[in-house]
Amino acid sequence: MTRPWSKSDWRTKPRIQMPDYTDAAALAAAEAQLQQYPPLVFAGEARSLKAKLADVSRGEAFLLQGGDCAESFGEFSADLIRDTFKVMLQMAVVLTYGAKMPVVKVGRMAGQFAKPRSAPTEVKDGQELPSYRGDIINDLDFTPESRIPNPQKMLQAYTQSAATLNLLRAFSKGGYADIHQVHAWTLGFADRDGSERYREMASRISDALDFMRAAGLSSEIDSKLSTVDFFTSHEALLLEYEEALCRLDTTSGKWLAGSGHMIWIGDRTRQPDGAHVNFCAGVQNPIGLKCGPSISDDDLKVLIDKLNPENEAGRLTLIARFGAGKVGDHLPRLVRVVQEMGANVVWSCDPMHGNTIKSASGYKTRPFESVLREVQEFFAVHAAEGSHPGGVHFEMTGKDVTECTGGVRAVTDEDLSSRYHTACDPRLNASQALELAFLVSEEIESYRATDAAKTATGS
Repeated sequence: MTRPWSKSDWRTKPRIQMPDYTDAAALAAAEAQLQQYPPLVFAGEARSLKAKLADVSRGEAFLLQGGDCAESFGEFSADLIRDTFKVMLQMAVVLTYGAKMPVVKVGRMAGQFAKPRSAPTEVKDGQELPSYRGDIINDLDFTPESRIPNPQKMLQAYTQSAATLNLLRAFSKGGYADIHQVHAWTLGFADRDGSERYREMASRISDALDFMRAAGLSSEIDSKLSTVDFFTSHEALLLEYEEALCRLDTTSGKWLAGSGHMIWIGDRTRQPDGAHVNFCAGVQNPIGLKCGPSISDDDLKVLIDKLNPENEAGRLTLIARFGAGKVGDHLPRLVRVVQEMGANVVWSCDPMHGNTIKSASGYKTRPFESVLREVQEFFAVHAAEGSHPGGVHFEMTGKDVTECTGGVRAVTDEDLSSRYHTACDPRLNASQALELAFLVSEEIESYRATDAAKTATGS
């Protein structure tokens, strides 16, 4: 008989991308304190998200997942939370209109504090120190003291996540998310110079809202149009934190990762026999799995079986991240693996991580054109393979930063230094994120037209 899964089983598995805490007593104290705290999310919310993602897997909804590369303690305020939430609502309205289906909104928020790194150490001015791994682990300042992993930072991450969730729940249910107000913000974007191509779609959305109001439908559905369901997600990288917030759901008898509604496994930590896969396999939350160029067909099969053994719709989201120009080299084979298995998955596109370059000015950046190209290639492959392009996954912020080049406002290489605020990877700013939503909406409309034509001809 197979031994039941335990939330601490991961401790016996190979682990990577995690800190080695030097003070075992301090770590144990922080974990014990976290175990006494209430979970940040609840099982019913996770089940609700899973049901909505099941709709996505069937082609009946679309997933929008976005937010910070890495949340920080220093950049934390109600305004920052509001601005990112606001631009995600705007993106969702545009995508809803283009997709003609509901959009599931999931933020990289209230828990996205830990970051995997390409190297365990970094060198500046001849000094080598451990890499910065996110505010939940150590500090960005380049000093020996700052780079020591501090378990007390897990408690601060919990407190900030709780405050963020509290505000997000208030925004999503308190009237701030009213579709008429959200669309008015979007009209402001479409009226800018250079935004002519988006003006027509914005006008069509306005016409649809005006028609509902004129037909007397608005009052009947105002309650649905003034509130939204908004969920949180993060990479489940720091497993001491994840285990401490893991709770047994007495309703279902299943374990819940109480740190966020959805958690995902990164491309660097998806070893089938590793600690991160072991932990995520045992919780009932929806799980994301980043799939980069190095993932093999056999590994994908094993991971799907481990993470979704009951083939439950909405349980597993495969997040493709290859880089512009490389999608056609990898995604078709993975789609065929899923089709051959008959696996229920959501396919989502992360066009950020495979398109990071170093600019001539020395800043790490992502060209808007490369991000868009990867999205276009993602849709093209799914159209060719007869599968459903279910969603997009962006690193973005509601702030007016200059971290990614391009877009209608034409951020240049020379502009990067003016408002480059990220602690890790470059993010789309509010204007770039909304522009991308318009362009993704066009891809969805094109895909749906192609799919309908195939259905009509029986091909």
